[in-house]
Amino acid sequence: MKRSKPDKKIAVIGLGYVGLPLTVEFGRQRKVVGFDIDYKRIQELQNDIDNSKEVSTRELKNSKNILFSNNLIDIKDCTIFIVTVQTPVHIDKGPNLTPLINASEMLGKILKPGDLVIYESTVYPGATEEICVPALERTSGLIFNKDFYCGYSPERINPGDKERHVSTIKKVTSGSTDYIAKEVDNLYKEIIIAGTHLAESIKVAEASKVIENTQRDLNIALINELSIIFNKLDIDTQSVLNAAESKWNFLPFRPGLVGGHCIGVDPYYLIHKSKEVGYTPELILSGRKVNEYMGQHITNRVVDLMNDKGIALVGANILIMGFTFKENCPDIRNTRVIDIYKNFKDLGCEVDIYDPWVDALDVKKEYSIDLLNDLEKSKYDVIIMAVAHEKFKKYSLIKLKEFAKKSYILFDVKYLLDKDQVDGRL
Repeated sequence: MKRSKPDKKIAVIGLGYVGLPLTVEFGRQRKVVGFDIDYKRIQELQNDIDNSKEVSTRELKNSKNILFSNNLIDIKDCTIFIVTVQTPVHIDKGPNLTPLINASEMLGKILKPGDLVIYESTVYPGATEEICVPALERTSGLIFNKDFYCGYSPERINPGDKERHVSTIKKVTSGSTDYIAKEVDNLYKEIIIAGTHLAESIKVAEASKVIENTQRDLNIALINELSIIFNKLDIDTQSVLNAAESKWNFLPFRPGLVGGHCIGVDPYYLIHKSKEVGYTPELILSGRKVNEYMGQHITNRVVDLMNDKGIALVGANILIMGFTFKENCPDIRNTRVIDIYKNFKDLGCEVDIYDPWVDALDVKKEYSIDLLNDLEKSKYDVIIMAVAHEKFKKYSLIKLKEFAKKSYILFDVKYLLDKDQVDGRL
């Protein structure tokens, strides 16, 4: 394979939170085709609209080197393909590699001798060479590391983060041969000002990504479990953490709902592979169990508070403030706010959700829930502050009281208010 040159055309497959910023960055340097099978998404981007809010209208308008397309013909003349499709889990928590396999089989139809396919999707160690490569070979008829090559460079995008952009986050790179690994590394050096880390192998790069989120998942699980204990001891968790953080090396994690496309998913990829090779990772599984319980824990806390105040459960009006998996972004993938919603619905409550960051049509399509457009005054028996959007941080206690009945419960999941202003918090 010849050395990568700026005149070599790139195709980025998948234009979500990862693929679109990557497309824009590479588009500053060379010709790029941003490809997605979602026709609506392509139409929006062609009109300089990014509903994920990761890329500005100005950036899209200035992206003269980029063609957005859902037509396979438009990427046939590309020689470098970067795959950024989602890697979710099935209902049983097993890896769902269907999007990755479909993308690989699609690329196999147009793959040419000398082409390079780089994967950014989070997978378990070995998946690129065990799953993706055979799909490419099967549909292309070409031979891996002879006719075509592969790389792996795990995404590190943090949705909604306006300080850490794709170019300012150090990038792990790897390739299927030593030469290709250097080619992949040089490619990303074109756009990553924070620098790169060339991993020893694709497997090492895959493992590095999956443990990043596993580590974070476990750290949050510890704090979540501590918050459960402290609640039973009638100790305020935030007060405890403030005290503990007076030591220089105490890690500043907070309790909460753990969802999203990464932290709530990636550990299951590692769990799957670990079990496959004969080891059950009990600590990782325990962390997942704790974090998945938090929606139920919050529900239980609120129900106890309602009982203490004599607020009837059946027919109670519940308001949940926020639906995204994290603050200040419209991402609803694997949001665990849904657990609280379902719990109270099952208990016979009337539940409303308000989130100005979210596309109501997306929520309707994905979860069959109608979001509120506006908040009604004097309606709610319970208000749950579930997501720390900047807009919600500006809500004073006086403002929140406008939406509540005379006797009500205010539960703060995200520490948006002082402890003496709320009935309960994690």
